[in-house]
Formats: sequence, structure tokens, C-alpha cells
Amino acid sequence: QVQLQESGPGLVKPSQTPFLACTVSGASGPTALYYWAWIRQPPGKGLEWMGVISYTGSTYYSPSLKSRTSIARDTSKNQFTLQLLSVTPEGTAVYYCAASKTLILEATDKTRYDYWGQGTKVTVTS
Repeated sequence: QVQLQESGPGLVKPSQTPFLACTVSGASGPTALYYWAWIRQPPGKGLEWMGVISYTGSTYYSPSLKSRTSIARDTSKNQFTLQLLSVTPEGTAVYYCAASKTLILEATDKTRYDYWGQGTKVTVTS
């Protein structure tokens, strides 16, 4: 059983570059044979797929967010991370991490993922 727990800064200012982390437990960390994804949900809107990193470290991004996000993994901490580059108020959302056994791109249907975190809220405001 894999468990995912997101953590993040909570409140950030525009133009900052915050990091969010997803801690993986119950597996051999982000090198376990899963694909590790980030999905977000802005207030009052639907889920938005942001990107995914594979167990080999390959990354895939949403075309609309590629220039503003960076996904990486920290095997020493059993985490994979999301960095928001020069964040804007539109980055206000609940950010979720998820894991799937197969590579699925741009998927926001929770049923397509094997594991899903509880989410961490990020509010971007000056």
C-alpha cells in the first residue's frame, strides 16, 4: 500500500518560485515502479493535470504549464517535488500528487490513478 502526502508553503507571493513535495511511503520511494503525477484544482474549477515524473526520472509536462513548472525527485527523502516558476495568483489551488502503474498523460480522473494524496493548498497573494 502506497501513501502520498503533499506539503507546501501555504501562502506565497506572486513571482516567487515555491516548492511542493509529495512524500511517498509504503513503497521504495519515487524510484518504485510508478509514475508520479501532480494535479491541481483552482477554487471553483476542475482538476488540471500538470505533469508526471517516471521511476527513471523522465518528465512529461502539460504543454500549457511546461514553462512554469518543474518536477523532480529526491530519492534521499522519498519525495518527488513540484516547483512553480514565477507563480501568479492563478496558481492558487489545491495541489495533489498521485501515482499510477502506467504512464497516463493529462489525466484528471482519480479512478485512473492507483494512489492519490490528500492535497495541499497554495494561495498566491500579494
